[in-house]
Formats: sequence, C-alpha cells, structure tokens
Amino acid sequence: MSRRSSPPKRKVAPDKKYGNSHITMFVNRMMRGGKRSTALAIMYKALVIIEERAKRDPIEVFEQALRNVTPAVEVKPMRVGGSTYQVPVEVPYARATSLAMRWLLETARGRGGKNMAEKLSSELMDAAGGQGASIKKKDDTHRMAEANRAFAHFR
Repeated sequence: MSRRSSPPKRKVAPDKKYGNSHITMFVNRMMRGGKRSTALAIMYKALVIIEERAKRDPIEVFEQALRNVTPAVEVKPMRVGGSTYQVPVEVPYARATSLAMRWLLETARGRGGKNMAEKLSSELMDAAGGQGASIKKKDDTHRMAEANRAFAHFR
C-alpha cells in the first residue's frame, strides 16, 4: 500500500571542489554522527589517491564506478493469495543511485586496509574496473531477479 503523495525530491547542492552533486550525495551517506568535514576529507583524500594510482581524472573513475554498481532490476516481495513471491521490478533512478552508493560504502568499510580513504579508493577503482565486492552485490541482485522472472506478471 502506497502513501497518497510522496514528498518532493530535494535538490542536492554540488560539492565545492569538483562541482559534482554525486559527490555530495556520497558524502552525505558516508557521514557518521553529522561529521561532514571528516567525511569530506576522507572523500577528497580517496579521490587524490585514485588520481595518483589510476593516472586519470578521479571524478571519471568515481562516476564509472557508480555506473557499474547501479542495479537495473531488483526483487520485491509481494503477497498474492496467501503466499509471498519475489517479484522482479525495475529500479527507479534515484533508488538505483542510492543503492549503488550504499553498496560501495558498505563494501569499502568491510575491506581490509589502513584507513577509510585507502579502502574507499581501492573499492572505487575496483568497481570502475568492473570487479570487487560491490559489483558482485549488483550481479547477485540481477541474478535473483533473473531467477524469479516467472513471477514478473504479478507486477
């Protein structure tokens, strides 16, 4: 059951250094306990590390990683006649981006390594290259949707 109206989507201001709103969104999700300056410092340090290692534009690497991790379909449980089916549904753009950012952060935090900037830069570079734990997460989501394609008519 859905609500009558959803609140309007807020515009996210682009970050000061690169002028990219995805970076702001990413930092907002990375933040713990409202510590924006810490989260920003980690993000910028990670981008510097990427630039040193990959020898290309860090924003390009970040955007590529985001695109590679963004899911197209996911499964949603739906109750039909007393039993619950995992029904594959297409993911709206805002949710897909949000999921991609969440997965990247989750896998970066779970990585072994020195500090968060190191872990984050490694995860972003892996994801941009089409490998890593966050890409696996996306593939698993797609595989689940593919396996449950028989229930797609319940949408």
